[in-house]
Amino acid sequence: MKTSDFYYDLPKELIAQDPLEDRSSSRLLVLHSKSGRIEHRVFSDIVDYLRAGDCLVRNNTKVIPARLFGVREGTGGAVELLLLKKHGNDVWETLVKPGKKAKKGTCLVFGEGLLCGEIIEVLDDGNRLIQFTYEGIFEEILDELGQMPLPPYITHHLEDKNRYQTVYAKYEGSAAAPTAGLHFTEDLFGQLSEKGVEIANVTLHVGLGTFRPVKVENVESHHMHEEYYRIEPEEAFKINEAKKKGGRLVCVGTTSCRTVESAADSQGILHAGEGQTDIFIYPGYQFKMLDILVTNFHLPESTLLMLICALAGREAVMQAYQEAVRERYRFFSFGDAMLILPD
Repeated sequence: MKTSDFYYDLPKELIAQDPLEDRSSSRLLVLHSKSGRIEHRVFSDIVDYLRAGDCLVRNNTKVIPARLFGVREGTGGAVELLLLKKHGNDVWETLVKPGKKAKKGTCLVFGEGLLCGEIIEVLDDGNRLIQFTYEGIFEEILDELGQMPLPPYITHHLEDKNRYQTVYAKYEGSAAAPTAGLHFTEDLFGQLSEKGVEIANVTLHVGLGTFRPVKVENVESHHMHEEYYRIEPEEAFKINEAKKKGGRLVCVGTTSCRTVESAADSQGILHAGEGQTDIFIYPGYQFKMLDILVTNFHLPESTLLMLICALAGREAVMQAYQEAVRERYRFFSFGDAMLILPD
């Protein structure tokens, strides 16, 4: 299976630069994966496709303002930092630009000394471990100095940083938003609950590994970076009970999908707990938990697009993407959504 099998041509103007004023007013392409049939709806119509007994699983991670701009101590050279993963004791795994001058022992200064960091290790993949020093509370300093880590294909300034958070974001730790969840409103969740849809939460802190380009020719040779996940016992119970009673598991986004697939055993039972996952889902994968997926439109040749193809079939998905381009859907993080149904 080649990476190029997952390429499609996307006009640049279809990459959404700004979130819509009303989260749930985005368009919704409904793909019936068995037949390949496509419907064009509005996102709030998702209520029509779910039924009593279904369980909607959402990722309640919260994006931290992980992008920092500072200078190298001594030279005053500009530096950009992206926090990726907390290692404990104020040590973070980071992505540093420019990388060539970010050598071990280099000291970085942010906010005129409000936050300082020393590069203590250069990892094999080029990421840097940085030991931070500061006075006060790290999260408060980060909130003051940091910016939301919008993907590089979004060039517009984000006026309200809460628009890069889901309305149910709770636990801080992500370097990117679980963007399929951006379409949901509290009102929409109310409608789903009234209909008898169970709502469950899992946590997966999204790292850059999810979005790193696949640089190998053979898909099977790609390795995913690890991401932290946690599932509380009461949430695992909700999900298992819904499945046991014949309800369908509806995952909001690929991160929720990867979380439940990582924590499920071969019998399709979800286990509570926490850990690291590097699960890579591509065509040929047998899903243990997922029945229905709510997702955005993903980059060509990305691991996320491969996951979609594993669920609905490469041919059906690529045809749906071509249809979305023809119909001028908005793509990527602030773009429109897909609902993938098994029937």
